Amino acid sequence: MKSIEELQKLREEAQKELKVRMDTGTVITVGMGTCGIAAGARETMHAILEELNKHQIEAHVKTVGCIGMCVHEPLVDIEQAGKGRITYGKVTPDRVPRLIEEHLINGRVVEEWVVARMEESANK
Repeated sequence: MKSIEELQKLREEAQKELKVRMDTGTVITVGMGTCGIAAGARETMHAILEELNKHQIEAHVKTVGCIGMCVHEPLVDIEQAGKGRITYGKVTPDRVPRLIEEHLINGRVVEEWVVARMEESANK
């Protein structure tokens, strides 16, 4: 960081991201460890961002390292305010439109792709 302007820009971006997280309560996490990237997690993340943009859904999309279930990569966690955390496995880009429509728009979990669940009370 070389100037006050860069610091202010970084601050504004962080505040905007925090506002989206607080307003929507939706966080989508993509596992981007080596195993995830090798399985296509980068393409999956881009597909998620495109689909969210297409439906004008505001959500905080973040990446993490290895989530720990490499055999199920690409892994995607979806957390929504007041609901449990759902981990989906083998989320390839062609599965993303259904995932976004079923889970975020219609509020239904895509049961056949779920590899783990964390109930809301366990998050606290």
